[in-house]
Amino acid sequence: MPVSRKARLLRSLAGLFVTPPKLAPELQRGRDLLKAVDAGGIPLNPAIVNDIARNLGLEVAASAPVEQTIERLRAAVERGLQATAAQAAANEHKPRGGRK
Repeated sequence: MPVSRKARLLRSLAGLFVTPPKLAPELQRGRDLLKAVDAGGIPLNPAIVNDIARNLGLEVAASAPVEQTIERLRAAVERGLQATAAQAAANEHKPRGGRK
């Protein structure tokens, strides 16, 4: 059964207004830190880097080198982004609406 032009138009217009899913605050904070580091910024306070890493579930020693913590943080943020993308993809296929 062919799809009407009106239905195709509505579907394409609806796709323009889809907002990306929001990230968890700790994941967003880690992502922002990594963007700053990649842009050439150097974290001046290792305690902040350690705090962000701990909020993402990493165990970080206070004496751990910042570079090592940033690499572990990078891997944790990547895993978090992949999990968020997988969750968003799974939610796309869920039926919407109320009971039938």
